[in-house]
Amino acid sequence: MSDSKKVTSALISVFHKDGLGPIVKKLDELGVTIYSTGGTEKFITEMGINVIPVEEVTDYPSILGGRVKTLHPKVFGGILNRQENESDVKEMAEYNIPQLDIVIVDLYPFENTVASGAPEQDIIEKIDIGGISLIRAAAKNFKDTICVSSMEDYDAFLEILSANDGAISLADRKNFAAKAFNVSSHYDTAIFNYFNSDDKIPALKISEQKGKTLRYGENPHQRGFFFGDFEAIFDKLHGKELSYNNLLDVDAAVNLINEFTGEQPTFAILKHNNACGVAQRETVFQAYTDALAGDPVSAFGGVLISNTEIDETTANEIHKLFCEVVIAPSFSEKATEILKGKKNRILLVQKDIKMPQTSVRTCLNGTLVQDKDNITDSLDILSDATNNKPTDNQLEDLMFASKICKHTKSNTIVLTKGKQLCASGTGQTSRVDALTQAIHKAKSFNFDLDGAVMASDAFFPFPDCVEIADNAGIKAVIQPGGSIKDQLSIDYCNEHNLAMVFTGIRHFKH
Repeated sequence: MSDSKKVTSALISVFHKDGLGPIVKKLDELGVTIYSTGGTEKFITEMGINVIPVEEVTDYPSILGGRVKTLHPKVFGGILNRQENESDVKEMAEYNIPQLDIVIVDLYPFENTVASGAPEQDIIEKIDIGGISLIRAAAKNFKDTICVSSMEDYDAFLEILSANDGAISLADRKNFAAKAFNVSSHYDTAIFNYFNSDDKIPALKISEQKGKTLRYGENPHQRGFFFGDFEAIFDKLHGKELSYNNLLDVDAAVNLINEFTGEQPTFAILKHNNACGVAQRETVFQAYTDALAGDPVSAFGGVLISNTEIDETTANEIHKLFCEVVIAPSFSEKATEILKGKKNRILLVQKDIKMPQTSVRTCLNGTLVQDKDNITDSLDILSDATNNKPTDNQLEDLMFASKICKHTKSNTIVLTKGKQLCASGTGQTSRVDALTQAIHKAKSFNFDLDGAVMASDAFFPFPDCVEIADNAGIKAVIQPGGSIKDQLSIDYCNEHNLAMVFTGIRHFKH
């Protein structure tokens, strides 16, 4: 190809040397002159391959404890010169600057050092200066130089070298330049976010190195992508590729079930990001059965999640239902075998890892960022708003309902009884509509609401909701409180022997 260039020289200076050996051997076979520094130079020498120390080119030693090794005009001139520019060619000869066709450089492990909890001085020393400069220079001059900036690209680079006898096309050089700028921009983002951990500088920098193209977005006519390390959260045991909508439902499912970590077996079924069935029981089988009873219609094609291992008995019952995804911290061997009976059913083992603490979404021509709603309502934050106090059983149900309510689309009302979701009103424009929807749905599935409890994601500005709830048989209410007309609802509850508690915490979810 006319735009291919035969490589004759290479600068290699890497922190990670795994996988480097085959490249060095291939370069030696091709007669490529190799320049190197420090530990990499020693590594190549021990392979029995000739290597020229960079110090012989610069006539300057590595100084300041290794902080300055390659920052020299003879190094950067060899990388940045334009081989078709007469003036550049003349200066290269005048100053005896060697041509560098290949730059193989990686960066100090800054992110890993931060994650390890190392002291700040160790972290600062892992901010790469020479490496990042070499990467940017080689990538900028991709017309004449190829930059290999990550060990993840070693195999691809070796394949190119081997296939074309050391001749590298312009398209390959430009592709590797893009990879290099991806590496450098991600590195700088990590450093900035470390220094701006207190958010004093109002700037948003997000960088995800891992990503995949989805079949499509929310609808078939939309493109879709997922950026993130899915494998860090789940082990996928079986099934088709997850879709955009699958991922949204999985996210909602994980956030909900995490509220029940360490509790009795709890099972949830979600559809369109909202729970349509949730139950907590002594066994996972009974939890699933009662969760399904909450809305067996909506459960069709849903996402199922458990806070404990799914056993054979439960798997046999789940297998009767068409569902997209089943998630659990583990599956028994028999359960796995049974659930794999549907080739497209996705089985995910959820790992115990810390989830991101911020949420991000596009808005207008910008981005909205907020802290995650990490407050889970608990008994110690409750205040009794009414003369009638909830019983211990009612308090358990109120806490159960509150957790579900927090993860349901606003405006929402959630009705539960005996640690089972009876129904919820989701995404309604008025709280009365949400309650009416919930009551209608509960009755359509033959739930007896006498003695049930109600949770609301926000306060009641009028007493209409507690009155409707009372007429439906509901006996206890949990809500944030905070309306200037709270007393109207309190008075109604007192007059009709309803118990109501305030949390002081609103849980809108839009």
